[in-house]
Amino acid sequence: MGMTNHDYLSLRGRSPWQSQQMNKQYYVYILTNKSNSVLYIGVTNDLKRRVFEHKEKLVPGFTKKYNVDKLVHFEFGEDIIGAITREKKLKDGPRSRKIKLIEHSNPEWRDLFDDL
Repeated sequence: MGMTNHDYLSLRGRSPWQSQQMNKQYYVYILTNKSNSVLYIGVTNDLKRRVFEHKEKLVPGFTKKYNVDKLVHFEFGEDIIGAITREKKLKDGPRSRKIKLIEHSNPEWRDLFDDL
C-alpha cells in the first residue's frame, strides 16, 4: 500500500510541492554580443536550455534583434524571489558595475555556455 499524503507530510514536514521546489535552482545570467557591446540580464530555472534558446534565436525580442547570445556571467541559488531580486538589482545598476562583475568572474569574457 502506498504512502498517503498525511504520511508524507508527517515524514517530510512539508508538502510534496514544497519538497520539489526546494531542489530547484534558479540562475541570474548575463549575455552579451560578439563585440561585448550589449548586455542582457535574465533569470531562469534551466540555464543551459535558456542560453541555447538565445543562441538559436528561439527567443523573440531584444536578444534576437541584437544578436546577444554569449554567456559571460551567471549566479545561482535555490530561491526564485532572491533570483528575481538580484536580476532587478543588476538591471537597475550602472553598466560599469555589470562590467566589473563580469571581469571579476570572467576576465577574458569567454562564452561560458560550453562549461555548463
